[in-house]
Amino acid sequence: MSDITTKAVNTIRVLAADVVAKANSGHPGAPMGMAPAAHVLFSQLKTNPKNPEWINRDRFVLSNGHAVALLYVMLHLSGYPISMEDLKQFRQLDSKTPGHPESETVGVDVTTGPLGQGISNAVGLAIAQANFGATYNKPGYTISNNYTYTFFGDGCMMEGVASEAASLAGHLQLGNLIAFYDDNKISIDGSTNMAFTEDVSKRLESYGWEVIEVKDADTDFDALALAIEKAKSNKNQPSCIRMSTTIGYGSLKQGTAGVHGSPLKADDIAQLKEKWGFDPAKSFNVEDDVYDYWKSVAARGEEENRKWDSLFEAYSKEYPKEAEEIKRRVSYKLPQGWEKVLPTYTKDDKPLASRKLSEIVLGKIEESLPELIGGSADLTPSNLTRWGGAVDFQPPQTGLGDYAGRYIRFGVREHGMGAIMNGIAAYGANYKPYGGTFLNFVSYAAGAVRLSALSGHPVIWVATHDSIGLGEDGPTHQPIETLAHFRATPNLMVWRPADGNEVSAAYKVALESLATPSIIALTRQNLPQLENSSIEKATKGGYILNDIDNAKLIIAATGSEVSLAVEAADKLTSEGIPTKVVSVPDFYTFDKQSHEYKMSVFPHGIPVVSLEVMSSFGWSKYAHAHISLDRFGASAPADKLFEKFGFTKDVVADKAKKVVSYYAGKEVLSQLETPF
Repeated sequence: MSDITTKAVNTIRVLAADVVAKANSGHPGAPMGMAPAAHVLFSQLKTNPKNPEWINRDRFVLSNGHAVALLYVMLHLSGYPISMEDLKQFRQLDSKTPGHPESETVGVDVTTGPLGQGISNAVGLAIAQANFGATYNKPGYTISNNYTYTFFGDGCMMEGVASEAASLAGHLQLGNLIAFYDDNKISIDGSTNMAFTEDVSKRLESYGWEVIEVKDADTDFDALALAIEKAKSNKNQPSCIRMSTTIGYGSLKQGTAGVHGSPLKADDIAQLKEKWGFDPAKSFNVEDDVYDYWKSVAARGEEENRKWDSLFEAYSKEYPKEAEEIKRRVSYKLPQGWEKVLPTYTKDDKPLASRKLSEIVLGKIEESLPELIGGSADLTPSNLTRWGGAVDFQPPQTGLGDYAGRYIRFGVREHGMGAIMNGIAAYGANYKPYGGTFLNFVSYAAGAVRLSALSGHPVIWVATHDSIGLGEDGPTHQPIETLAHFRATPNLMVWRPADGNEVSAAYKVALESLATPSIIALTRQNLPQLENSSIEKATKGGYILNDIDNAKLIIAATGSEVSLAVEAADKLTSEGIPTKVVSVPDFYTFDKQSHEYKMSVFPHGIPVVSLEVMSSFGWSKYAHAHISLDRFGASAPADKLFEKFGFTKDVVADKAKKVVSYYAGKEVLSQLETPF
């Protein structure tokens, strides 16, 4: 390697140390240890900082996100809009350089930080590219062939989510995925020998990965370059470049946990700079020849982008239909009129489980939405997530499907599925990933769900078996607190539709969302089609299902309890207590409506009782009293459980009467407009 390479690598090291020292917070050791790999990789990445959304750019994921100072330095040098001043504002309020990678920063492909998530996102990015390429590439026109690269460390491999995703990546033979394992043998507690002594290479090889060893990734830049070249030549396996690095390379504390999560002292940074020929008196300094080097790299990226544009122009003439579809997708637009295929229902249509209604929706929309891709965590017959005639996403050579297939067999890997869906959504091209499991087991994937919401990935969870209505499997499978947990998560829709029209509405809003994920909670048991429901009404998140003059009570319910609310309201009305029924399929969407609309649903003067076979937690913002299940369920047939726990027409009506009696003669303020 040339002298400029050594100088550029050491510039990255000292600049990362300066960044963390200025903030007096952060992790300097991993950036300093991984600087050679970052330099060699970013020097040959196919990207264009002037067009950061170019669909065929290579993707990069920093899974060990605590090392983010390295990523910001690389983005700065590469020509992305990260200025030297932005580097000086590392970890400061409202800066472009937060303490872990966030996709709001231009050049950051996914939000990472919780360990194991990033490498799992990378698997999703690789799946998306394989599908996009298999769908649109034509003879002589390779429209999509980008690679996904990721850096990860010991912490990522200790987290189970990474194992789930890596196992699936190996099965899928994703040759477009190249990972760099930062084998520095240090974690926060100290030496990894205290807790992590497995052979990571053998584990990955058993999953079906190729493992390439670089024994000296501190100084052997040529070995790193050759490893990348070898990995790219393997088209049938994901590759891991296992690189032996020294954490905090060059520091007085190199190779120890002391350089992991604390800034270097001033004298340590000074000796670094002096040792490598930099002026110790200068901080945040990059010399012109280093900038010139990176300008030449950026110029190559711009040229790659121009070549692709020319290729796509020729492609558009020969394959106009596919080209228009690509243009639509990269503009994040759905096909015009797609929603017209959503099924609608009347009260005369037969009762169906909402999981079956979901299956019907998927079957109706899949042909018009090539961006729809998803599957199930080994519960396809229960979740009903596979439409008729679907082709599985599988390596073509297995005979199980092909990469143009859009049904993913995630296996029993809920958390991995969630993180992979985030990666698919992050790829772009308007991908709309969905994944099926039981609602109770979405909790297994809570870390990935939270990052969906934080990052604005509009993934869809098809979450069936949504209550004690699943019956005999018992309390281990019956979600009680799950909806409350996820309703409390910012930027997350949690739909619990009551009939076919509400299921269609949930999918309509979820698929039209550009930045908010959805959980659609669905029943195992049949539900009647409701009179007065509609897609239009339900898309508001909450609406008056059954209105009545001079109402003395409102019963607000979701899902399977809405039909029960109708029965109880009819009984109450016949007994002289006029009762309205409100369906609230999604709190988040309802809360986004105008105050005037929400007050029309929950006005002053009428007490509200919530009815849901779940925890009452969260309902107090709408309801004055609650009929709920604030304990775990039991194992029995569904009808016996609803009876045992008081979810029957007579019991609900009796409890509702007590609420009416309590509020008789009192001023009743809407919970939407309390005086405090």
